[in-house]
Amino acid sequence: MIEKSEERPWGSWHIIDEGAGYKVKRIHVKPGQRLSYQTHEHRSEHWVVIFGIATCTIDGETVVCGPGHSVDVDLGQPHRISNEHSQELVIVEVQHGAYTGEDDITRLEDDYGRQEA
Repeated sequence: MIEKSEERPWGSWHIIDEGAGYKVKRIHVKPGQRLSYQTHEHRSEHWVVIFGIATCTIDGETVVCGPGHSVDVDLGQPHRISNEHSQELVIVEVQHGAYTGEDDITRLEDDYGRQEA
């Protein structure tokens, strides 16, 4: 079983599975934290909320989702996941595209001072 993990300032991610053209991650977002507002050149994403409430910004539009709901992010669309609540947010993310490496991130805004576009 694949289980690579990485801690980030906002929480962590864990690879559940990956293969040619796809990657599946479990993402944990700490209360009051959010990921960078970003784009990807080589992949689209599908998010399913497992636990908590996700505030998703997709191309400037905000969608709030609870457990069992999902959101799609098209290739190149600016997007962000935020946890504006007091309990941990858990999302399963399915990435699909020609390349799913961690370096396919262009940060447009970031709360933690990481490199922006």
